[in-house]
Amino acid sequence: MRKVCVVVGSRANYSSIKSVMCAAQGRPDLKLQVVVGASALLDRFGSVVETVEADGFEIDARVHMIIEGENPTTMAKSTGLGLLELPTVFENLRPDVVLTVGDRFETMATAIAAAYMNIPLAHTMGGEVSGTIDENIRHAVTKLSHIHFPANQAAAERIIRMGEDPSTVHVVGCPRIDLVAEIVDENSRLPERAWLEYEGVGGHINLDEPFLLVSQHPVTTEYGEGERQITETLMALHELQMPTIMLWPNVDAGSEDIARGMRKFREHYEHDYMRFYKNFSVETYVRLMKRCACKVGNSSAAIREGAFLGVPAVNIGTRQIDRERGSNVIDVDYDCSQIIDAVKRQAQNGPYPSEAIYGDGRAGGRIAEALATRKFNIHKRMTY
Repeated sequence: MRKVCVVVGSRANYSSIKSVMCAAQGRPDLKLQVVVGASALLDRFGSVVETVEADGFEIDARVHMIIEGENPTTMAKSTGLGLLELPTVFENLRPDVVLTVGDRFETMATAIAAAYMNIPLAHTMGGEVSGTIDENIRHAVTKLSHIHFPANQAAAERIIRMGEDPSTVHVVGCPRIDLVAEIVDENSRLPERAWLEYEGVGGHINLDEPFLLVSQHPVTTEYGEGERQITETLMALHELQMPTIMLWPNVDAGSEDIARGMRKFREHYEHDYMRFYKNFSVETYVRLMKRCACKVGNSSAAIREGAFLGVPAVNIGTRQIDRERGSNVIDVDYDCSQIIDAVKRQAQNGPYPSEAIYGDGRAGGRIAEALATRKFNIHKRMTY
């Protein structure tokens, strides 16, 4: 029985790997090990660890690795702290393979620790392009990894052009799409109104009216610009006056700048049309996406899940600048008037046709099968 260790470091991490965890947990030839760390342990980012436990996963280790400050220095130090803590966890758990997700700083710590300890490393969502520091991290993790699970053929071809052995590259789709497909198959009912009223702060949102779902995170290579950027978005929302559900930003460098802009807005403007939340379960978030009039911000969810769901989306700024996208997305700058115009257009366009750019909803089973049956070779031969 192979031991597969999954490191969950954020709410985005968890939604991006949950279907693989479920598939691995259901196989007799795999033993799932779950390590939860970074912002997934913190209450101000929604206590993702509680969601992981509520979903029935046993947590084998918790790694506290976030240094307060949300600036480039603390982001680098948090990566270093993760690199100090994770080797001890891996030494205790002795996994046969470590599975890491995407491009976040905790992903880099996970990858370096596993590589130095001669533990085979599997990587999902590699080979994609998006601009900013995330793309650099993503490609660096690819070079440290031994088995690759890209979401589509274009990403797979980039991985191979980076010199990786084609036999280690498996096009499986994005595990996040698995959850979307499952939820949509069940039904697209909205979350319980009482729960939405109990959680969050701000106005009381009538979900029977067309509403916006907003999520805007810092761009680490534009550190110091976050407050100005989020203010443009907030002023656009204030002009639109549509019922709005808004999430607080993630933990990346510049998070406090965005949070400060949001707090100032709440202090100076009436916002009874808007409600703020720290976190949603994947199921709640997908149902809200499916029913919203428009998804606004710079989260990759608008591009990945949004294409599959056909959700009208307005992507703001550079965070997703080069990522492959569908017809559901309109791109705008950090500009109030551009955001207003784009949201008005998208809110009238209604649902777009579904596009399976990032998978067909069956990635989790494919990844679990490969992890159970493929041979891993830690002696990589670099090609140039």
